[in-house]
Amino acid sequence: MNANPLFEPYTLGALTLSNRVVMAPLTRNRAGAGFVPSEYAATYYSQRASAGLLISEATQISQQGQGYQDTPGIYTKAQIEGWRPVTDAVHAKGGRIFLQLWHVGRVSHVDLQANGAAPVAPSALQAATKVFVNNRFEDASAPRALDIEELPGIVNDFRQAAINAIAAGFDGVEIHGANGYLLDQFLKDGANIRTDAYGGSVENRARLLLEVTAAVVDEIGADRTGIRISPVSPANGVSSSDPQPQFDYVVEQLDALGLVYLHVVEGATGGPRDVCPFDFGALRQRFKNTYIANNGYDLDLATSRLNDDKADLIAFGRPFIGNPDLVDRLKNNVPLSAIDPTTLYGGGAAGYIDYPALGETSSAQG
Repeated sequence: MNANPLFEPYTLGALTLSNRVVMAPLTRNRAGAGFVPSEYAATYYSQRASAGLLISEATQISQQGQGYQDTPGIYTKAQIEGWRPVTDAVHAKGGRIFLQLWHVGRVSHVDLQANGAAPVAPSALQAATKVFVNNRFEDASAPRALDIEELPGIVNDFRQAAINAIAAGFDGVEIHGANGYLLDQFLKDGANIRTDAYGGSVENRARLLLEVTAAVVDEIGADRTGIRISPVSPANGVSSSDPQPQFDYVVEQLDALGLVYLHVVEGATGGPRDVCPFDFGALRQRFKNTYIANNGYDLDLATSRLNDDKADLIAFGRPFIGNPDLVDRLKNNVPLSAIDPTTLYGGGAAGYIDYPALGETSSAQG
């Protein structure tokens, strides 16, 4: 019987991963005062360090970049120091971890912004979505359009956040260009109706994402920089009239920068894979380095895609919440534990670090 490629080691840039399973970013809303990672975060991530690669929860690059309560940041000294126990704990288990860098753009609320300011966006179009704030889900606030003079500052915030992530001990960073957040808002013409150099054409709408990526690569190197995109996902109210040419172009440009990986949400985020016609194979053909496939993968689909060379790594999201030992469960074809939906967002240890691994019966650990 042939070995399953999902459980084989893989070389990612300068890193050797123990297998091809990736833990996708999962927002859990448990940061403490000053948006420092939770006291339980080191335990949470180290419990899941058997994944070949962990990608952290989305982490804001500035206060302006925050869109949900109690999400961690990477822009203050305290936040950098708060992440170090996490990276140390993962590395102690032999794991590898990247930090996902996040600016939510218009997917935010005035109660999260400095002095109650409006969220920012490519254009003053309100997002048809809700955000978790004030311990409940509320409509996203109406945004204001960013002035072109403000964009270099956002690029620099991503640059500095990448520097801070490496200082905190991360093996690299993932730029969040997906799911209807700021960089995706610029990419998609349903959210971007600008008429300047950052709007209109495929090339103009890609400009900010590419400037951010080039800045991060310039600081920490392409072998420590990945990116996540979601070409057809309607997450957080975005839409695109031309996803194939838009993302074919984007991926060609990203490939030229030499990024270590391209992380693609195939279909609607957390929803159907066939939400609309799109040739994801065209993206894989345009990107010479590692392709991470994401969205609705189980053992059979993951194995098939790896065997058919349609992906290099496979990202699993929610299954990792209730199954800290997901890799072992997949390897041994063991049923997965269910998730308690009441503890997904906010709270403490419950529903965070107390899901048992195989053979364990204790509650909160660590």
